[in-house]
Amino acid sequence: MVAVVETEFFLSEVIRRRVYRHAEKIGRLQDLVIVETGRLPEVVQLLINRPYGQPSLLIPWDKVVVISTNEIAIDVDSLEPYQTPPAPGAILLRDYILDKKILDMDGREVEVVYDVKLAFQSGKLYASEVDFSRHRLLRRLGLRHLANFMAQQSGGDSTVSWLYVQPLPDDLGSFSGSVKLNVLKSKIHEIHPVDLADILEELDSGQRQALFNQLEPEHASETLEEIEPRVQRELMATMQHDRAARLIGEMSPAQAADILAILPAHDADGILALLDSEDATRVRRIVEHHDENILLFATHSFIRLPADAVVRDVLTGYRELAHDKDVLTYMYVVDDQGHLLGVAGLRDLVAASQDQTLGTLMTEQLITLGPEETLRDAVQAIARYGLRAIPIVDHDRRLMGLVSDHDVRGLKPRLA
Repeated sequence: MVAVVETEFFLSEVIRRRVYRHAEKIGRLQDLVIVETGRLPEVVQLLINRPYGQPSLLIPWDKVVVISTNEIAIDVDSLEPYQTPPAPGAILLRDYILDKKILDMDGREVEVVYDVKLAFQSGKLYASEVDFSRHRLLRRLGLRHLANFMAQQSGGDSTVSWLYVQPLPDDLGSFSGSVKLNVLKSKIHEIHPVDLADILEELDSGQRQALFNQLEPEHASETLEEIEPRVQRELMATMQHDRAARLIGEMSPAQAADILAILPAHDADGILALLDSEDATRVRRIVEHHDENILLFATHSFIRLPADAVVRDVLTGYRELAHDKDVLTYMYVVDDQGHLLGVAGLRDLVAASQDQTLGTLMTEQLITLGPEETLRDAVQAIARYGLRAIPIVDHDRRLMGLVSDHDVRGLKPRLA
């Protein structure tokens, strides 16, 4: 009989837990093997990774005596009979299900599995729900405090009962197959643009258009930036100029120029004519004159805060602070005259004392760019130092803007 500590928990909470046999630690849980024998898939085996190059173990569920999010205990006389790999065709819950795409019954709307809820029923362990919430992903990344904060701020259901999951395909594996639902979902607005771009590229033309047309302008714009040029041209070719201008208007000048450069001249001109005049001028200078002054590629949409801002207040108001900002993970600390004093990362804030001020937390030694520098300088600095964004400051250290890795990603500076 299995001793149950929690009746429900998530797969990510038990993976890597220590496994004991007769009080001796023998390894850590690597994965769970499931079979689809009923409406919910049943866990039938535990795959245990052992240290020092010893062979992995495949332990039947009926040999488990204790399982919790802290530890697992098994009862076997000898380990040798269980030194065997999973059988061909076995479904590994972590390896095969986590991070898989979820398609609706028409194969169009999509989510991504970030976790799986496990539940005990009648002495057996089942996979009961798939979870596609962002806070489960953050917990997997070790950002527990940020995950809890985001979970409190967000609403709505981000799980799907496994009852709605179709039988898993025979070709499902670590790098293949999808998880498909028997119900329609309306959650595509929650999918990260990078993931959605991958999905759109795999669909046929009709499905791609149907899915893309459901996106809100900001989400569509961010997704369009991530799509390969061939698919960008296809999507842009079917748009009216006013919708295309709305999407282009959500982008940085660098990303807008990158997309407009692949369009026929008459289409690019028609879209530019509908943009804000200042933005259109910047984009034209990049597209037509190949001007690479870094200020043309800069964003002014980022978080500026004073040195006496308190961590608790910043985290509480983060959702409002980050609204419509292009750079979200850094807080730039400035004085009353706009001089750059330092920077504090969101991860630093989450780990800091709630009563600390940004002035005591910030990093003062920063890599910066001057207003006379170029796209090439920015690309080289971002690559060399592994930064997500670099501030642009004048000779008095006044903050003039930021250039982010997102805005210059994939752009190729001129050789001269």
